[in-house]
Amino acid sequence: MGVNPYILIIVLCGLVIVSYLYNVLAKKTNIPSVIMLIGTGILITQSLDYFDSPLESTNWFPILELLGIVGLVMIVLEAALDLELTKEKWPIIWKSFVVALCALFVTSAAFTFLVQFFFVAELKSALIYAIPLAITSSAIVIPSVVNLTEEPKEFLIYESTFSDILGIMTFYFVLQGYNAPEGESIASAILLNIGLTLLVAIVLSYILTYVFQKINSNTKLFLLISVLMMLYAVGKLMHISSLLIILFFGLLINNHKLFFIGFMKKHANDEKIAETLDYFKVITLETSFVVRTFFFVVFGMSIAIASLINIEVLILALIFLGVLFIIRYLFFRLFANSFMLPSLFVSPRGLITIMLFFSIPSEYSVSLFDNGVLLYMILISSGIMTLALLTRDKEENLPGILKATSRFMKDSQEFKVAHPVDIESKIVAHELEQDENTNNKDENKD
Repeated sequence: MGVNPYILIIVLCGLVIVSYLYNVLAKKTNIPSVIMLIGTGILITQSLDYFDSPLESTNWFPILELLGIVGLVMIVLEAALDLELTKEKWPIIWKSFVVALCALFVTSAAFTFLVQFFFVAELKSALIYAIPLAITSSAIVIPSVVNLTEEPKEFLIYESTFSDILGIMTFYFVLQGYNAPEGESIASAILLNIGLTLLVAIVLSYILTYVFQKINSNTKLFLLISVLMMLYAVGKLMHISSLLIILFFGLLINNHKLFFIGFMKKHANDEKIAETLDYFKVITLETSFVVRTFFFVVFGMSIAIASLINIEVLILALIFLGVLFIIRYLFFRLFANSFMLPSLFVSPRGLITIMLFFSIPSEYSVSLFDNGVLLYMILISSGIMTLALLTRDKEENLPGILKATSRFMKDSQEFKVAHPVDIESKIVAHELEQDENTNNKDENKD
């Protein structure tokens, strides 16, 4: 592209540094770092336009697509490595799963109707557009809820993770069903795909776990990531839902004591798997951070500002979000009422929505759909989440102060009740001592 490689290195490294600072700022302010990254991308585009740079006319979609695929795999893997299947976490797990599943399906159905109504789309195309818009972004949620108390934080992490995984699989299952051979039902095509993928995922996950604990080299972790990426790509070319392979492998290695039981227990070295897992989590986390950084910056660079200067687009986005939160409220009331606030409003759209949206095949494209709706939904949903988290912080701080004050007053009262004679006698003794001192002074004067 005619760019000095040293300048390119400076820019790329600078973006990583800026992204890290955004994360620090996000923890202090609860403003999602994703919004800042998208804004940075927009500023870069405006700067290129101002200086008449040839990069302004660059087609960023191939880079965005590549980053999206890598980011998709890494996010699902990172999420799976954080899912601990234990009895203690079971109540939170099942509630978050039910809310994510029901909200995804009902919201997708409602959005399908809205896309058909407002953009004059066919049912198939409307459903393909609706599913990405119904997915909550764990890429935004997970770093944004670090300041919450343990249970709401875990619920939101699980719920957004399940929403990502279920949404991605549903999207590709529906596409696979649409592309099923003539005469074959969509349901049978999806069930066959799920069955085949699960079988492959289970077998490959056990093989990979067994093989990689036998490798003594210190450079095996990126080898493992490369194998997983290759398996995902091969699976996509074979038209199977290979994301299940990534998901099941992450669950298996993070919960290996649950999966390696009976005669298989002897094939699992707990010490080596635990050591591999610790390093693997760090590398996955770091890689996801870098991929997310460049993805959202490039996405910001690909945004047409003109699409935002449209009141009709803004109104449509608000209608979509209104329907989203109404449906979400109903399922929270039914299944997770104890997590109502601020969880109800923590439902941002993000990386998965963008990535799937740009993966929609051309034969299902809706010409009247304005991409500004997508952008507004990302920005507004993230803004609503930010306000909810900021409000929650203020509510949590006030009871803390009142509680501390109450405890101090209570302790003081208990002390007075426990030592009434001591306190009273000290007061009387102090008064007598003062009177005696006064009398002595008077005698001395005389």
